[in-house]
Amino acid sequence: MFCIVYRQVTFFNTYNSSSSVTGFILLGFTYTGETQKLFFMLLLTIYILTLLGNGSIICAVFRDVRIHTPMYILLANFSFLEICYVSTTVPNMLANFFSETKVISFSGCFLQFYFFFSLGAVECFFLAIMAFDRYLAICRPLHYHIIMTRHLRISLVVNCWIIGFLWFPVPIIIISQLSFCGPKIIDHILCDSSPILVLTCTPAPMMEFVCSFLSSMVLIIPFFFIIGTYTLVLKAVLRIPSGRGRRKAFSTCGSHLVVVSLFYGSAMVIYMTPRSGREAETQKIMTLFYTMVTPFLNPIIYSLRNKEMKNALRKVLGNK
Repeated sequence: MFCIVYRQVTFFNTYNSSSSVTGFILLGFTYTGETQKLFFMLLLTIYILTLLGNGSIICAVFRDVRIHTPMYILLANFSFLEICYVSTTVPNMLANFFSETKVISFSGCFLQFYFFFSLGAVECFFLAIMAFDRYLAICRPLHYHIIMTRHLRISLVVNCWIIGFLWFPVPIIIISQLSFCGPKIIDHILCDSSPILVLTCTPAPMMEFVCSFLSSMVLIIPFFFIIGTYTLVLKAVLRIPSGRGRRKAFSTCGSHLVVVSLFYGSAMVIYMTPRSGREAETQKIMTLFYTMVTPFLNPIIYSLRNKEMKNALRKVLGNK
């Protein structure tokens, strides 16, 4: 799939070179002076802590045999996904702070467009299978290990990656072959569909609709699956006679629900609400929230009230 997109984007780059257009200007954040330096240091710190936090969870899960359970193995895969997700945009975003030209090539822009949206789709599906895992653990505890086998777990993870990376290539390839003119300036922090389509020589309402539809579907389908799953979980938890058992069940699901709320809350505001009255800086901050802040908070959320994960992390960090 990467080869297909790369070849198509290369064709686009070659096609547009005849009109002396070599790339886009990705404005990013337009702060200056001390504000620029402070914001750069803040984002750099968050990025490094995101890599360290998610990397620590991966090491903790695979080093501590006591937590080699489906829930934690899925969590480790999710942490790896988060590292990939932030790394598609943040390094270029940080480099742009001190770049005089802020130029991103056509191929680089469309590859970032493809991987950012594809990894976002994978994250939506991952959150759904993590909810399914919690449903089995709480609603079908006696059959949990029979159903959630190693084979099923691998199949779910692999299918998440495959479906996520097959969700967006067709519209991205079509957009990459449109003719672009105008100032070539993308007033955003990453290559997104709306600011790119604004730069086309002729309006492409059909492509805007297709991108909006696909973005909405990849959010809505897993979201309603998660809502349905946790509705069944809630019914099962309320039937537990002991208060301690209910608290333990809620604690098991609480971290995942917080992550779902953060990711879906910010993503739905951006991709499922009108953008016409939204200022560019507001759009950038909102995009920054679910591209950087959510992956940064995930390791904290999953380890904050989880004793097993805390013990595993202490083991990785060398604390006795």
